[in-house]
Amino acid sequence: MNISTSQASGRRSRRTRAAAIGITVCLGATLAACGSSNGSSSASGSGGSGKVGVSLILKTLSNPYFVSMEKDAKTQAAKDNVNLTVAAGHSDGDTQTQITAIDNAISRGDKGILITTNGDAVNAALNRAKQAGLFVIALDTAPNPPSTADITYATDNEQAGKLIGQYAATALNGKPAVIAMLDLFNNQVVSVDINRDHGFLEGMGIDPGSKTENGKEAKSGKYTGGKGGTYTIACHQPTQGAIDGGRTAMENCLSANPNINVVYAINEPAGEGAYNALKAAGKEKNVAVYAIDGSCSGLKNVTSGEFAADAVQYPGKMAALGVSSIAKLARGGSKPSVTNGKSFYDTGTALVAAKPLDGLTVQSPSQAASACWGS
Repeated sequence: MNISTSQASGRRSRRTRAAAIGITVCLGATLAACGSSNGSSSASGSGGSGKVGVSLILKTLSNPYFVSMEKDAKTQAAKDNVNLTVAAGHSDGDTQTQITAIDNAISRGDKGILITTNGDAVNAALNRAKQAGLFVIALDTAPNPPSTADITYATDNEQAGKLIGQYAATALNGKPAVIAMLDLFNNQVVSVDINRDHGFLEGMGIDPGSKTENGKEAKSGKYTGGKGGTYTIACHQPTQGAIDGGRTAMENCLSANPNINVVYAINEPAGEGAYNALKAAGKEKNVAVYAIDGSCSGLKNVTSGEFAADAVQYPGKMAALGVSSIAKLARGGSKPSVTNGKSFYDTGTALVAAKPLDGLTVQSPSQAASACWGS
């Protein structure tokens, strides 16, 4: 862009006056240090070695999965000189508390947000944060649409579902499957809910019937996983990812069909609640419960036989990497990139079971314990 001589002269004059004012302020501020743009950074962490402000906004703090994220994020924040602020919804689906936390992060001048989103209602607030210059990393669950975040750090939730679906189909050894699907919600769409549900069905060799909704598969037919066989979907029930929700959901499913022999659970708390309902009904020995998470207590449930298999994930790794990435970016580093061939950064998953099956790569609970989380 061309600039006229008079415009340039005026701008030099304004810059001279501004510099003089800045010098006067510095001389008068006996308790404050003054520095150039190349000196140490501000408290919010625009660069250099100063503290970087990061917000970790979780679904809840009632689930050990998210407690693990908080723990490892705090550990990484101490290493990276990050001022970490933690907030969480009061329950799964509590978007208003998350929206408030996002707005607070903007007001504080944080450099980034790490979030396990509770639903699409947070999207507008996340877009405001991005417009304000904050780098947004989704953890565990990609927003809808995924572009709402700058990047997602997550397990491949569809792959996690496939692993336990493949194990379930192989373990059936050709027997009929009467399946209870214990999902997260039935009144809102969250990608982790869809991906895990659909992955399990795909692992079983059942067409989910939709790319965007749960419960659209044919309610009976043939599964092609393992040796193959017939299947019946007995129910789809929401659990809110909680023990109480899992128990209620399982009770409702047993009322609909007492012959259930396979249970898919969205996570370990839902699976634990389902097992409690099965035990109360005297059916726990005849039903295989499959879960996803990989907590230390979940691995103990695999060892005891409460869970037939568990797809393990590494939530603390997601949060620690997120803290480190924002700290590096705020100090002049490059933006993080997705895993090759995927739309997110994949932090890994593995299948854990007490009983190995031919054709499947299975870790024992003791092998997986070195990377488990929680207590």
